[in-house]
Amino acid sequence: MVNEFCQGHDVGQDALGRAWRTGGAAAWPAAWPTAARWRAQQAVLAAVAWLGLVAAGMGQSPALHFPHDVGMPPGAIGAQRLGRGGPVVGYFQPVEIAAPDGAMVAMAESGTLGEPQNAPVRVGLLIGQVYRFCVFNIPFHAGQEVFPTIEVIDRLYTPPGQEARFPIKIELTLDDLRLAMDGKFVTRVVYLEDPERALPVAAGGRAQSWFEVPPGRDPLVVADALGRPVAIVRMGGRVPDHRQGFDPQFLFGCPPLLKYPPPAPVHPPQPAAREPVPRLTVLPRPPRRATSGVLPVAAAQPEVPPR
Repeated sequence: MVNEFCQGHDVGQDALGRAWRTGGAAAWPAAWPTAARWRAQQAVLAAVAWLGLVAAGMGQSPALHFPHDVGMPPGAIGAQRLGRGGPVVGYFQPVEIAAPDGAMVAMAESGTLGEPQNAPVRVGLLIGQVYRFCVFNIPFHAGQEVFPTIEVIDRLYTPPGQEARFPIKIELTLDDLRLAMDGKFVTRVVYLEDPERALPVAAGGRAQSWFEVPPGRDPLVVADALGRPVAIVRMGGRVPDHRQGFDPQFLFGCPPLLKYPPPAPVHPPQPAAREPVPRLTVLPRPPRRATSGVLPVAAAQPEVPPR
């Protein structure tokens, strides 16, 4: 196999051609001195090692975190992540669910919907489980509801004691909710950017950035190439009948969750207060006073007698 990388090295075209075709060792010409043959062999081995590194680098493909497609049943991708082990089993990953202003969110708990809360809502979700929740009181769509699901497939590694400070943010836009209410099936993959590929742009106070994957492309594969996928959001396609209660399968068994206090409102930074500049008081100019009661008169010129 060594000689397969020796075609381009200048050690004798005939010898290299035989070695590449037969796969055996190159037969060095007998007329070459021993020292020359030794130097040629060393040069070939050096070239082989360099070409091998180049070929390995060019043929190396980015490692995928999830070698599955997003079309698998909910919970299958998260179960695959749990099977790989690590500090993910039994870990409650903080998640923040944001929705349009005025919308309400109710998580599925104990076979029914829990207490509604104003969005955004912060909860701790187990990795590998699927959580159903309801979004209602949607602006411009009174009386309509959407029942998305969240599948957390990986965790964030934050400083100890600050897990709730850095949750996975899931933003449900009004366009996504409208598509789900129209019967469309929407899938969103939330991923953590690769620090070597992320754009150096501050995102504080802005909406979550997103882009749409073209038809025929798997969003999980695309997200895996850009970073590390951490959650999958699915919505649309199925709405339960409240009159018959909730099907346990529809609620995915209501896995346990943790509740966190709502996040503090973020106010835009205010400009620093400037110190008041002292105002200068301009007093009126006092009137000029004469040294005596008689106004000064110009001195009379002496008269010159006529000639």
